[in-house]
Amino acid sequence: MAGIVGYGVYIPSYRIKVEEIAKVWGDNAQAVSRGLVVNEKSVPAPDEDTATISVEAARDSIKRANINPKKIGAVYVGSESHPYAVKPTATIVAEAVDASPDLTAADLEFACKAGTGGIQICMGLVDSGSVEYGLAIGADTAQGAPGDALEYTASAGGAAYLIGSEDTLADFEGTYSFTTDTPDFYRREGKPYPRHGGRFTGEPAYFKHVLSAAEGMFKKMGTEASDYDHAVFHQPNGKFYIRAARKLGFSEEQYKTGLLTPTIGNTYSGATPLGLAAILDIAKPGDRIFAVSYGSGAGSDAFSIEVKEGIEEKQKLAPTVQEIIKNKKYVDYAVYAKFKGKLKMA
Repeated sequence: MAGIVGYGVYIPSYRIKVEEIAKVWGDNAQAVSRGLVVNEKSVPAPDEDTATISVEAARDSIKRANINPKKIGAVYVGSESHPYAVKPTATIVAEAVDASPDLTAADLEFACKAGTGGIQICMGLVDSGSVEYGLAIGADTAQGAPGDALEYTASAGGAAYLIGSEDTLADFEGTYSFTTDTPDFYRREGKPYPRHGGRFTGEPAYFKHVLSAAEGMFKKMGTEASDYDHAVFHQPNGKFYIRAARKLGFSEEQYKTGLLTPTIGNTYSGATPLGLAAILDIAKPGDRIFAVSYGSGAGSDAFSIEVKEGIEEKQKLAPTVQEIIKNKKYVDYAVYAKFKGKLKMA
């Protein structure tokens, strides 16, 4: 089965703290942080969007893979914040990394799991021999309406994965998906902010799909939590992530590395891919990784991954997730609102 040849990430350097947002809306910052397990989130600059994030992540994935980008036969960008309604982000990325023109490219959308959907497509193309390498990206510059609970978590960032069959740093042992029609979160065409079902987003949405996909993956592979060294899940907030991990039998030691929400918020399509990248940054040959994404609407993709020899050399070829997270600059709510386009001029 196909594997990961290279990976790269990008997270905007601006941050806003939960206390700064809470101060504006009169909320209890400590209660919000404790309830969501979020302390601060990343904020894109005015010149950063899903396309620029995707390009930066893709370039680092190519550095780690150390391949000629002309060998990339497919590019997929998963996001719910593509900069154009009609104009693919994937073609921008393909051109920017010098992979064009002999390839197929498309944008994907499935709320927060479009990035892992792209990985599955690339796996299929590589395994069938249709392409030598496929590039799958999950990236977002998420929006939350002013004063809405989402404003504390909706952030920006992304990760890119080069999928191939030779010189892999990690191999996919298997994948399994669980999908239903569950309207827990959505944004209508032309509307600036999404709407969500509050508590409905928990049990019948996130937990039902994440746990079902995970259990399906266990059954398919004949494994259980104790067979893995690391685990990562979609993280709309830290609370859901930790609860799902514990329900499945994973310990804090197994799930802590992939948990990024407390320091960068929910990067939506980038969430699981970024968490997986953080694990790959410190993984050793022979380690096994369990990953489950989630996208509202709703569905989850689960993966069983085995780390291969040679990963330690590739880890050094591009910045790690934690190195990028440490490069930060705080902004107040006024600057944040300006950057995010929340201020509407008459």
